[in-house]
Amino acid sequence: MRHIVHVIYASVLSVIFLAASLSSCKKEDIKQPVTGTVTDKEGNVYKTVKIGNQWWMAENLKTVHYNDGTLIAQIEGDAALWSKDTAGAYCSGAYGVLYNWYAIHTAQHQVAPEGWHIPSDEDWKELEVFLGMSASDAERCNWRGTNQGDKLKATGTDNWIYFAEDPTVWATNETGFMALPGNCRLFNGGAGFPIGAGYTGFWWSSTEKGNGESYYRHLDYKKSGVFRYYGPKNYGFSVRCVKN
Repeated sequence: MRHIVHVIYASVLSVIFLAASLSSCKKEDIKQPVTGTVTDKEGNVYKTVKIGNQWWMAENLKTVHYNDGTLIAQIEGDAALWSKDTAGAYCSGAYGVLYNWYAIHTAQHQVAPEGWHIPSDEDWKELEVFLGMSASDAERCNWRGTNQGDKLKATGTDNWIYFAEDPTVWATNETGFMALPGNCRLFNGGAGFPIGAGYTGFWWSSTEKGNGESYYRHLDYKKSGVFRYYGPKNYGFSVRCVKN
């Protein structure tokens, strides 16, 4: 009887040791993002993260000055003025600042920190492909990919709304990109989509489509992919910069 007890006890210890070993290995296998910081001309310090061969800001740009010290025009409540602006403007956002395209792409002024630039459409596609999106998907417009959007979204109950109808849509932020649902300002000056905070986010690219439009990226609380499209330059979107 004593022999049987010893055998059972030894077996239990073996299981506990194996579980602990697997748990330890699992923790060691998790690759933590490589991070850093960058400072803009205003003195704002932004977290940065390396994803593949690219360094991205892990926060939305929030400067209200160009690098030469020139103040960017602020247009908050005047919808008509916002809709007609072509000189460059910003308005307040939930996470950083919302810029029209003219503010981030001028021949006279630069807004990205020194050594960084506004991501092109190709920069965004490089990021998406590194995260597992097929090259053919990356070239398309509308919703593309599988879970690349979830890999970019910030976690936490104060960020993206949980989409209970599809529990597979779940922000993981495994890249450290920390995409936040900052909504947007509409091209006609309206205050973004009325659905409210926590549901959607938009980010500019520097690449023009033509006819007064430019490419952008969009993430949504109920989608796991990444939306690529183009729209009027008078939209107000968030901005992330990428290192030269």
